[in-house]
Amino acid sequence: MAIKITDECINCGACEPECPNNAIYEGAVDWKLSEGTSLKGMIVTKSGLSMDADSLQRPVSDDTYYIVADKCTECVGFHEEPQCAAVCPVDCCVPDEDHTETEDELLSKKDFLHL
Repeated sequence: MAIKITDECINCGACEPECPNNAIYEGAVDWKLSEGTSLKGMIVTKSGLSMDADSLQRPVSDDTYYIVADKCTECVGFHEEPQCAAVCPVDCCVPDEDHTETEDELLSKKDFLHL
């Protein structure tokens, strides 16, 4: 499953540089599917969203750092554990029950993001 950042986030920013998929963004900052990935042009994400990988998307949160579920692989294929959770000083990077995926699905998503 993807990781999410809870409302307990203190906006320290420790998690953002740790993400190998560039799936973590500061609150109120627009994001792109192409950032930190090899995706270009029109893409259909694993969740079924069709979008231009280079187009700006609205922030998931305006108040705290957030994780784009379509880009989160829980660091599978990169590290032994989610790096955002490992460095978070307040333990607010937790599994997102709304986006459950098996290890094989996470590896497939990693391969999709990094062609």
